[in-house]
Amino acid sequence: MIIVMKAHATEAEIQAVVTAVEELDYRGHIIRGVERTVVACVGEERGEQHSLAHLVAFAGVEQVMPVLKSYKLASREVRPEGSVIDVGGVKIGGKKIAVMAGPCAVESAEQVESSADAVKHGGAHLLRGGAYKPRTSPYAFQGMESEGLSLLEHAGKRVGLPIVSEIMEAADIELFVAHADMLQVGARNAQNFSLLRKLGRTKKPILLKRGMSTRIEEFLMAAEYILSEGNPNVVLCERGIRTFETATRNTLDLNAVPLLKQMTHLPVIVDPSHGTGLWTLVKPMALAAIAAGADGLLIEVHPNPAVALSDGPQQLRPDHFAELVAAVKPVAEAVGRTM
Repeated sequence: MIIVMKAHATEAEIQAVVTAVEELDYRGHIIRGVERTVVACVGEERGEQHSLAHLVAFAGVEQVMPVLKSYKLASREVRPEGSVIDVGGVKIGGKKIAVMAGPCAVESAEQVESSADAVKHGGAHLLRGGAYKPRTSPYAFQGMESEGLSLLEHAGKRVGLPIVSEIMEAADIELFVAHADMLQVGARNAQNFSLLRKLGRTKKPILLKRGMSTRIEEFLMAAEYILSEGNPNVVLCERGIRTFETATRNTLDLNAVPLLKQMTHLPVIVDPSHGTGLWTLVKPMALAAIAAGADGLLIEVHPNPAVALSDGPQQLRPDHFAELVAAVKPVAEAVGRTM
């Protein structure tokens, strides 16, 4: 259920509703919109004695409405205007397109510093880089771990870009909260519900990638795990799904972008690097993503992809990245967005 407060409801009236909700064994989540505040009530309906319908009589309450979707807090019903997530001063959602860029993996101080300079110059708003690398093969490069995270943090601070990096284990949450501006949950952990719950107990922005075989509703339910623990700062990332097609690494599901925008208030970005696995396809798919309504892009950029320790074929050279950003601008303007 959601309880829609009147436009001029006072803070005392809102808190009175939350108290009443929690006395009925629900969890009350206050969601403040542009025109209205909504109290989302999460819990199991267990008969008349736990009904919320009577709260319509409370001062400041406009209406009590059921949310029929299984993803209660992620549903657009609770915030029709859409969410804007602040990551170190960079807004994701709203009118402006956000670009995250950087190497697949942090390989050395020189490499990550060079990457930071390149993406900053090319027009990125956030620096991404993998410190802990989940790889299909146990013999592949696994990342520089905490040292890599420190190098990424230093590079981001030097060029003035917030950093995004992937967390793999709940044991590392404290480390990531201290050193990263946004924590990425990769495709392999998209339904690691224990990790998602623990991330929900932080207030750090979370970049949640779609699993390689995850349906849209399952994707939104994964976000719900984070939201239900009290962290509203979730950004969704379409990064391609596994299909029968082998010509590309994944099949980039751009249908998901406008569909998610209809279903959820959470911002949606697209990763055409993992979505295709081929650097030559990254630019056209980035343009298509913005045309489809994406709120941002996640682009892999490496100073010299030919010698990259992971995913070299899908990483852009700095000059190609700058060309991509320049090409995205007129597309963004055509759909009423800015860079």
